[in-house]
Amino acid sequence: MDASRIASPVTGAAGRFLTGVGLLLRGLGLYVRSPGLMLLGIVPALISGVLFVAAFATLVYFVDDIAALVTPFADDWSTTARNLARVVAGLAFLGLGGLLAVVSFTAVTLVIGDPFYEKISERVEERYGGTPNAVEVPFWSSLRRSLADSVRLVALAALIGIPLFVAGFIPVVGQTVVPVIGAAVGGWFLALELVGAPFYRRGMRLPQRRAILKADRPMALGFGVAVFVCFLIPLGAVLVMPAAVAGAALLARRSLGQSIEGPLSASPVDGS
Repeated sequence: MDASRIASPVTGAAGRFLTGVGLLLRGLGLYVRSPGLMLLGIVPALISGVLFVAAFATLVYFVDDIAALVTPFADDWSTTARNLARVVAGLAFLGLGGLLAVVSFTAVTLVIGDPFYEKISERVEERYGGTPNAVEVPFWSSLRRSLADSVRLVALAALIGIPLFVAGFIPVVGQTVVPVIGAAVGGWFLALELVGAPFYRRGMRLPQRRAILKADRPMALGFGVAVFVCFLIPLGAVLVMPAAVAGAALLARRSLGQSIEGPLSASPVDGS
């Protein structure tokens, strides 16, 4: 399949980026209109959320000690210079931890809540005409593939996060430019992770969905960055996760050139 023919941008990059943001908003709209099924998605997100908040809180608690451990060269500096070096190191660690936490939170939550999120994604697609050429994917096979792809994505995020972590030590740039790049990187990996279910239903694995999303990268980034920012808000990941799954189904259909427009009288996602 030639990805370049699937989702050619029809407006500028900024317009496509906003289109991606709009897909998350539409997912939120489906969440509000159909709470019965969507609320089920909060359960696995809540479980993951508790685990990751505890892990990040532990990092915050020990970040001063970690910063001092990685900056032994500053021990003989003046108090002001030493403190500045360790504040920069601490912020760099928190930035890397935040990036990895957001991406891995999504991966873990999708694995824990696979049956719930698969059902949400299916219902969204049914609303707009169903899944063309769907393939039957056994639960355990789907879970193994999802887990393998999630591990690959988290590993890639960590690999890219290390240079960003190092760049975080650069004064000013490390606290301004690097977080923006981190949001873009995190957003891209979130988009790839979240569209997994609709692509699996079409028999497509990670390399294919990566190629297809690249065909309209600004739209995928708009969706992913919007999710990333929401996940940074306290409890945002728990509350937004089901809506992000719904929005990802729309992103997959849009990227594949399939309709995401339906009659206003269409039934709610939960069938109520």
